[in-house]
Amino acid sequence: MKIVLLGPPGAGKGTQAKRIEKALNVVQLSTGDMLRAAVAAGTDVGKRAKAVMEAGKLVSDDILIAMIEARIAEPDCKNGFILDGFPRTVAQAQALDAMLKGKGTKLDSVIELAVDDAALVARISGRYSCGACGAVYHDQTKPSKAEGVCDACGSTKIVRRPDDKADTVAARLKAYHDQTAPIIPYYREQGVLKTVDGMADMDQVTKALGKILGREVPAV
Repeated sequence: MKIVLLGPPGAGKGTQAKRIEKALNVVQLSTGDMLRAAVAAGTDVGKRAKAVMEAGKLVSDDILIAMIEARIAEPDCKNGFILDGFPRTVAQAQALDAMLKGKGTKLDSVIELAVDDAALVARISGRYSCGACGAVYHDQTKPSKAEGVCDACGSTKIVRRPDDKADTVAARLKAYHDQTAPIIPYYREQGVLKTVDGMADMDQVTKALGKILGREVPAV
């Protein structure tokens, strides 16, 4: 099964992709991870990408598509894949479709995790975690029992990610709406787009995804 997950930063794509990956025995693909692996392996695509990055330029769509094409040909992708974070533009979506068509296949599902911007900013900007054990908390929905102290391990090493600040999250959402959201009508016109309420409880989102995919996806 070949799946694309769409949604803004903080919508939960990574978490849901991991659950789908385990349930369907498919591979979650991140273009960032693929780029680093290709460069480290010294493949032809990796060499091209390395030259571009060392020149301080953005990796072109044709290199990204070539990299994805090579990756999905590997044995662990025989049951399919989940693309999380790609495509980001209509041009990339068109190039991905063309590459898959050349292989005699196509995407099975494109799923949008729809969110409310204001609610998402509140959800993300309130997050903090324990720097010692990684336990995650939230100012409103899941505060630690004692302020500044981790419930799980008792550490006082509480951290907040710089990119979780409200103004930073708002800027990332704007970039998503400006650059990536236009691919939603592109896929809708093809009849492959499904939408899930990304603001619902995480396990409810997983259940909804399972219904779309026709397979039960465990919450853990």
